[in-house]
Amino acid sequence: MRQIIAIGGGGFGREIKDLKIENYIISQSSKHNPSICFIPTATGDNSDYIDNFYKAFESLKCKTSHINFFKRTINLEKHINAQDIIFVGGGNTKSMLAVWREWNLDKILKKAYDNGTILSGVSAGAICWFTNGITDSWKDHQAILPCLDFVEGNFCPHYDEEPERIPYVKEILEKDIIKTCLAVEGFCALHLVNDIPKFVVSFGNKSNSYDVCCKDNKIIHNQIKGTTKIQL
Repeated sequence: MRQIIAIGGGGFGREIKDLKIENYIISQSSKHNPSICFIPTATGDNSDYIDNFYKAFESLKCKTSHINFFKRTINLEKHINAQDIIFVGGGNTKSMLAVWREWNLDKILKKAYDNGTILSGVSAGAICWFTNGITDSWKDHQAILPCLDFVEGNFCPHYDEEPERIPYVKEILEKDIIKTCLAVEGFCALHLVNDIPKFVVSFGNKSNSYDVCCKDNKIIHNQIKGTTKIQL
């Protein structure tokens, strides 16, 4: 079974509190104490972010590790193949993907995904798995970024959290640049099983996810087809 848990915003990167979404992620593994690897490339391997990862997931009794790309780098394929779960942090998606491709991590992660390793992450670590992501990798504007295309779709995180997100999605839909967009609010995640969205997982106050489209010059926010909402 292939699984992706794509988080729109929130979680241990902001504060180590109730760890609702983190608990949800590890509960999807068949292992009692799963091995989870953090990939913080999008923040340039920020040390505070890495520390928060260890504090969060060690408290949940996981076997924890992370990958550095800006110090000496381990044998990636061997390490990734030993993991039950991958968690990718937020930050600059464009820069992250460039580094990954230089090291062939994109290909290694695809094999792991096909072999049943759970892929998860927030913001950059959520959009990276899709055909395209809506990103703020450029300081002065939003953009559509071609991503890894493990699963089909256009993905926008932070939909309700960052004021430029909704207007930009509206613009690209109205101009027919894209047909639809999976828009995920902060403190919400989209859980895909075998490449198909199955669960909208809210770990905040009524946070939600939408399939956004433009019809008759109106922006429509639909429930994502075939999904069940889970409130943590």
